This record gives sequence, structure tokens and C-alpha cells, in this order.
Amino acid sequence: MALPPSTKPIPATRPLWKRLLLRRLKFLGWIAGILIVVLGGSYLFAPQWLMKANFMRQAMAANLDKHSVEVGDTKWVYYEGGQGQTIVLLHGLGDSKEVWLDVAKLLTPHFHLIIPDLPGWGESTRVVGASYNVDAQAARLDAFVEALRLQRVILVGHSLGGAIAGVYAAEHPDHVSELALIDSFGLQYKENAFARDAMAGKDPFIFDDRAGFERMTALALNKPLDLPGRFVDVLIKRNQADRAFIEQNFKELREPSQYLAVQNRLGDLTMPVLGVWCRDDKIIDISALDSLRDGLTHSAAISSSTLNGCNHIPMLEKPEATAQILTGFALSH
Repeated sequence: MALPPSTKPIPATRPLWKRLLLRRLKFLGWIAGILIVVLGGSYLFAPQWLMKANFMRQAMAANLDKHSVEVGDTKWVYYEGGQGQTIVLLHGLGDSKEVWLDVAKLLTPHFHLIIPDLPGWGESTRVVGASYNVDAQAARLDAFVEALRLQRVILVGHSLGGAIAGVYAAEHPDHVSELALIDSFGLQYKENAFARDAMAGKDPFIFDDRAGFERMTALALNKPLDLPGRFVDVLIKRNQADRAFIEQNFKELREPSQYLAVQNRLGDLTMPVLGVWCRDDKIIDISALDSLRDGLTHSAAISSSTLNGCNHIPMLEKPEATAQILTGFALSH
């Protein structure tokens, strides 16, 4: 007996483009899942990789390439990029070249930037037992400038980097067309809690846990850093590994020849000089800006700018304003 024909509808065949789209979506779904697993695993077990990848992303966005050069017993690692006048940017104590990345993104369209890790910090060489005080670093900077065959540069230094920049400019004025000091160490200023603690031997840049990191950043920044917890853990481990070096460096900088390194050389600065300060700096009080202006007896031009809403690190807290001030200064001479 013949079976009745089926009443079930015959499924329509999907168009080719729909089948291809579904396959691609499935593939992308697998890729997304794998990335989530990889990134999640990296965040938990190797957050330093994610931090490094983020710095690479920022450097690319700023049109910077990473280079290195051997100078004597020191390998300098530095960023370079952009076209125009050469600006050399120096970071401060315990920092690295990456602190300048937000500012660099705004400067490379107009200037040629050199941004090194100062010897002893970041990826540059640290020689055990060597001195890394202001004078020793200024001498190393001279060798670095010679190795890169830089002629006349606009030299910018922040905090300890400012002291190094100021000493170098005083000793090598032919190489520095303009000098900018940002919340700079090395100048006389009204004593504050940080100065009292430092002279008493208390090092606020040492920390062992997240609470200690928060105390340190509260001293240097107007607002807390918005960093994932595992990134903070990387910085804690780095600080612990660098403990002996930081303590030795901090001890050296308590000598009068160091904390007055720029103050004692202000009369030797003949190039245009800019001072940039955060009004609420808890580390280097803004009264240092008066010391700078009053002591520049032979400078070709003296400029100053104060910033509100930041503490000690305007490159992180006010990158747009910092870049605008530096651009105006560079183009005005």
C-alpha cells in the first residue's frame, strides 16, 4: 500500500551569503572566546605582559619607535619619533620613559622627540655599586647626547629629571637651545612634610602592598590612578625588586650638593628657561618656582606656568595642558 505523501514542509536552503556569514560569525565567536581566555589568563598570571602590550599600543599611537644604544657600560633604551626641532624628555625618580606617552602623542606631529629611560631605571642599564646622583646622571646624559650626535636640543626634565637637565644645561650650554623644568628637584623651596620626612630618612617611594602604593600615589597625584589591581601588583613587585637601588638613590639625593644642584647653577644658565609647576605639588613645593625665577640672572628669557588640578606629575594629570605649554615655549624662541 502506498504511503501518503509527507505533509512536513521541506526546509528551504539558506542562500550562500547567509551560510558564509554564519560561518564567519562562528569563527569570530571562537576567536573572541580564545581572546577572553588568553587575556583573562594573562591578567591573572602574567599582567606584566598586558602592561607591556598597552605601552606598545600607546607608543604606536604616539608614532614612537623604541631603540637602544650602548654608551660605555650603559645601554640606553629610548623612544624616538616625530619631525622638527628635537626635544629630549627626562623622567623623574622611580619612573620611566612611559610617563611621557600621553604628552608625546600631542608633540610628535610638530617635534622630533627623544625619550630615554634614564640609566638605572626602566629598561636601561643599572650598574651595581655605581652612583646615580644628579651629577653622575648628567655626565651619562652628555655621553648619550654625543652617541646620538644630537646638536642643539630643547631639554625638558621632570622632578629628578629636571635636576639632571638643569645641571647638564649649565655645563653644556652649547647643546641646549631651551630648558624646561617641570616640578623640578634641585631647587630651594619652602619646607613641607615631604622634605621633613626625606631629611629624616623616611623614603615615601617604598611600598609593599596596595595600601602602600595608594599612599605613595596620593603623595604624587591629585587623584588616585585608575589601575587594575593586578597591574598594581606588578608595580609592587617591581618596587620590591628595586628596593636597595631606590634607597641608595634617595640617600644620595639628601646631600645639599644634590637637592640644591640646580639652585647652585642658576647663574650659569644662559638659554631661555621655562618653569612649569602644579600649584598643589606636595613633593616639590611651588615656592621652588620663585627660586628658579629669582636665580636666573643670565638667562636669555624666563617663562613660567602654573597648573591647577594636579599635584607632582602633570604629564599624567594634565597631558594636554603640559603639551600646549611646551609647544608654546618651543615655538617662541
